[in-house]
Amino acid sequence: MVTPIKFGTDGWRAVIAQEYTVDNLRRIAAATARFMQKNDMKTAVLGFDCRFAGRLFAETTAEVLVDHGIEVHIDENFASTPMVSLGLTLLKADMGVVITASHNPPSYSGFKLKSAYGGPTIPRDIQAVENELPDSYPKPKLDYQKAREEGKVKIVNLEQMYIDQVEKSFDLDAIRSAGIGLAYDAMYGAGQNVIRRLFPEAHLLHCEYNPSFHGQAPEPIHRNLQELATLMAENNKLDLGLANDGDADRIGLYNENGEFVDSHHILLLLLQYMVEHKKQSGKVVVTFSVTNKMKQLADHYGLDFEVTPVGFKYIAEIMMEETVIVGGEESGGLAVQSHIPERDGIWMGLLVMEFMAKTGKSLSELIENVYEKVGRFAYDRDDRHVTNSHKKAVVEHCQKKPFKRFGPYEVQEFEDLDGFKFTIDEDTWTMIRPSGTEPVLRVYGQARNARGVRDLLDAVNAEIDRLA
Repeated sequence: MVTPIKFGTDGWRAVIAQEYTVDNLRRIAAATARFMQKNDMKTAVLGFDCRFAGRLFAETTAEVLVDHGIEVHIDENFASTPMVSLGLTLLKADMGVVITASHNPPSYSGFKLKSAYGGPTIPRDIQAVENELPDSYPKPKLDYQKAREEGKVKIVNLEQMYIDQVEKSFDLDAIRSAGIGLAYDAMYGAGQNVIRRLFPEAHLLHCEYNPSFHGQAPEPIHRNLQELATLMAENNKLDLGLANDGDADRIGLYNENGEFVDSHHILLLLLQYMVEHKKQSGKVVVTFSVTNKMKQLADHYGLDFEVTPVGFKYIAEIMMEETVIVGGEESGGLAVQSHIPERDGIWMGLLVMEFMAKTGKSLSELIENVYEKVGRFAYDRDDRHVTNSHKKAVVEHCQKKPFKRFGPYEVQEFEDLDGFKFTIDEDTWTMIRPSGTEPVLRVYGQARNARGVRDLLDAVNAEIDRLA
């Protein structure tokens, strides 16, 4: 039986040695190569993250691309997704491939496609690649080593290219002289060397090669970052805690008190910094699950605002057509117009550090300044591991008979752009959405404070449980 291969919100992902096999990888590499041939594309950039057999899977992909006459530029050491995307633009290549499953559990690997502009391949082109998928693909005539010897595979250093770009783009002297105490948790991911090289004095966590990620899915959310949280709370010499996911395109932050700073707050900080300090202007684009406070701040600055379905590829598509000052999604993928149209967790962390350095303010002080403009709020998310039948029942209920209330919370507005969002009042909303890449039902909540968010999520979960 032929394994179906379908791209989710951010590439194809599957469990290694189950669906994610060399045979299936050759099929998807062949589909990518055929798409490239049809569109007169001749060069590709290839990278892989720190997952098990990443190099093997990258070399397998390279062999298939070379089999179709495509020249491959590959980094033989692990690289982050933003490194591949940036390298794609600097090398002026036509297509990028990243072997990564991003924040998924360590048993997964994946296949992300990037386009020449240095960002996610747009949905229309992803579909075109899927349409080229063969039922099988034989072992290529030329193996990886031979392809290297014949010059059809060229070795590049994507990490060095990335660091060179950082040094051109940031006031690193100001950041270093500000004396910001930095703790960095790479979650055993592909960003682990960059911070070590840029800030040798940083306190490093999980910055070594460990393909099992110590059994932890490398997603930079609070419950996965307890060691970093404790370190930030107990060490008064630390001012900022930065964490990235497995392929370093997502960000998590902690302030000097060890309090987690979610993506909604980071987006607000970035927008304020880009407008007030960098004097930039443009459109603000966020996905459906991002706080409504972003619209409030965009309105405050007189900026256009747009909401997209969940998935950074939709933001990238707009960034290709319009000037987007800040774009981002709830899951930690953020972008700014002065960089490539790509999520980049390290780059966003450096922007926050530069903001702190230029203003002389702590992260908590910068957030208080944002609250003066949009009001206080808190956010959290529950990931419900439910059966397929339960998940289906919840989705069908939301589609056919949306909830009118959750316990004491009466719904004022309902939206279903991508998932199901229920607005309670101007500061309070919840959202239910099935994951596009995992067997999970996500439940989001925003309220005026952390206690309010927990109460809201508990009320929503109680209604969901009734549908089991």
